Amino acid sequence: MSVPDDHLAKARETIEFARYALAGGYSDEAGRSAYMAAYHAAMAFIAACTGTSPKTHSGARSEFGRLAREEPRITRQQVSLLGWTYELKNVSDYGQPRTVAAEDAERAIDEAAKLIETITCIVTPSDLPA
Repeated sequence: MSVPDDHLAKARETIEFARYALAGGYSDEAGRSAYMAAYHAAMAFIAACTGTSPKTHSGARSEFGRLAREEPRITRQQVSLLGWTYELKNVSDYGQPRTVAAEDAERAIDEAAKLIETITCIVTPSDLPA
């Protein structure tokens, strides 16, 4: 398996956990996991485009935004996903007494799932003849 494939597998696993956490009423963990799923999808795209991986979350957000500008299948909404869901992760990790609202976690999960689908289509070679 390639590095992009590894990141996509982790993104899929993490988005499923986010759904499970939300269904169980754990919106903090659901929001955090939705961010991590989006992060791994972005890392798959970065690795497929550059062959490298940023060392920090901030670096990943910056590099994803830069590279995504050249890819018309990635929407502006998908580029901004890493920024606002990172805030959900921060609330989950450090936000006592704040919590992630279930509605925010649900939106993050939905948008992260769409990003995973988009990145999968971009980085997975088609079996169709040219």
